[in-house]
Amino acid sequence: MKDDTRNFVLFAVLAAIILLGGNFLTAKLFPRANPPATKIVAGKTKVIDTPTGPAATGTAAIRDLAIVRAETPRVAIRTAALQGSINLKGARIDDLTLTKYKETVDKNSPPIRLLSPRGTKNAYFGGFGWSGDGVTVPNADTLFTASGTELAPGKPVTLKWANGKGQVFALTFAVDDKYMFTVRQTVSNAGPAPIALRPYALVSRAGVGTEPDTWTNHIGPIGVFDKGATYDITFDNLKGKEPGFFARLWGSSSKAGANMYDATGGWLGFGDKYFLAAVIPDRGTPVRSGFRAANGDAYQGDFTLAPRVVAPGKALVSTAKFFAGAKETNTLDRYEDRLGIPNFGKAIDWGWFEVVEKPIFKYLDLLFRNIGNFGVAIILLTVTIRTLIFPIAQRQFASMAAMKAIQPKMKAIQEKYKDDKARQQQEVMALYKAEKVNPLAGCLPTLLQIPIMYSLYKVLLLTIEMRHEPFVLWIRDLSAPDPLHVLNLFGLLPYTVPGFLAIGVVPVLLGVSMFFQFKLNPAPMDEAQKQVFAIMPWMLMFVMAPFAVGLQIYWITSNLWTIAQQRLLYAKHPALKEPTPKPVVKT
Repeated sequence: MKDDTRNFVLFAVLAAIILLGGNFLTAKLFPRANPPATKIVAGKTKVIDTPTGPAATGTAAIRDLAIVRAETPRVAIRTAALQGSINLKGARIDDLTLTKYKETVDKNSPPIRLLSPRGTKNAYFGGFGWSGDGVTVPNADTLFTASGTELAPGKPVTLKWANGKGQVFALTFAVDDKYMFTVRQTVSNAGPAPIALRPYALVSRAGVGTEPDTWTNHIGPIGVFDKGATYDITFDNLKGKEPGFFARLWGSSSKAGANMYDATGGWLGFGDKYFLAAVIPDRGTPVRSGFRAANGDAYQGDFTLAPRVVAPGKALVSTAKFFAGAKETNTLDRYEDRLGIPNFGKAIDWGWFEVVEKPIFKYLDLLFRNIGNFGVAIILLTVTIRTLIFPIAQRQFASMAAMKAIQPKMKAIQEKYKDDKARQQQEVMALYKAEKVNPLAGCLPTLLQIPIMYSLYKVLLLTIEMRHEPFVLWIRDLSAPDPLHVLNLFGLLPYTVPGFLAIGVVPVLLGVSMFFQFKLNPAPMDEAQKQVFAIMPWMLMFVMAPFAVGLQIYWITSNLWTIAQQRLLYAKHPALKEPTPKPVVKT
């Protein structure tokens, strides 16, 4: 009885820690679900107006966007995926929306705004130019002339400016049907003397956004500098804050203040959960690149080429690229393969299990494109995975059955040699050998499943393909929590359910599925353990409620499939359902 009380107290303490500290730990360790896209009011689904794209974050508004855009001449940008303009003042790409992605799930919602001009809320832009000594170069206030009025695929536009001293500067912009701009920078020297110039490209943004930078999903400065993707530079570092303990523990290359690198090629920019703006030097070109904090709450990533001398009558030509768009997995991979951009697919922070996550995503995307419903695709993916790992589960159950059969003998050994732990261990190992039982065989299959399940979790949370995807009925965004809360009678009562009490219908179904799954497990002999198994499904229901509905659908499907598999395996190993008999020890 004393042991039972102690076990129950330990469990109660653990449950309180999980319930009270679960949200804090998941916020630090795991990517968060998107904010709710809808809410239920008086039994009806209503769209929440708060936008979820990068334009919803940053500093307070300075001037109206429409007024700022109208102040300067512009060249329109029109593609199947983008719409915006190039500012002829400073030759900046500073006005860009993503036509395929909306701010909310409402059908009349405006598209996601990725780039905005300086002086407006959430200023975010890409720029190209030159620096040099003893030569007049264009700057942010320089007004270029354009060769056309519209930039579109197969329809490039050239911007020119002459400094009146013999040098003509030109920027030729081209764009593909996705999110990649190619910029050719040309300087023609008709002056009497040679000049030295350094071509550069930059991406600048105001504000850090509201999306959290977690240990498993990096948000903020990101780049490739002669190695794999660098995820350890943060906005705080650029503002002068030293890297944290865990960053130093993992050998972070970041430091307080500007982070600059000498590299060959690569790329750098700022990544949000779903969107990226990055500048990319020509492949094989030595550059000085990195990040720095600018005046106010602003940050800049840039690269500069080595100084180049342009003789009289000659021209200097350099090429760079600018990506501004959604982090679509297949699109990033195509740019990496076809354009030779190193590790461009790692703009998505796949983490250690990329080798597992990428195939899972490819299969899920294939199912979605053939079915047309992401929720159904998740269900079929889960069934496929659970079916493939069924042999592992079968082996685990066989091992559990073998261990169950020798439990009375093990208990007898423990009682007989309870005062001699060394002898007790020897006898237990001899029993394993005699019965041909491996105690680790039941654990290893579970360990093999962990990377698969975690990989699926990251795929569903980090890939933009699930953003704003509906399932059925009230579920209009699989990347957000369930909005149909039980405790306010599904929106019929006029109050908002607070915090961890916001339990939706789908989390309740998840708790029910876990309850029946736990019921199929062998009944433990210890009373405290029985109470743990009785409470655990409902405690986990509260912990998992803030997660994305897509993940909850995966867990429910996995639980139901596991129940079916357990019934089959229990039929094959009926001894597992019987309680372990207490051993009779002769004295």
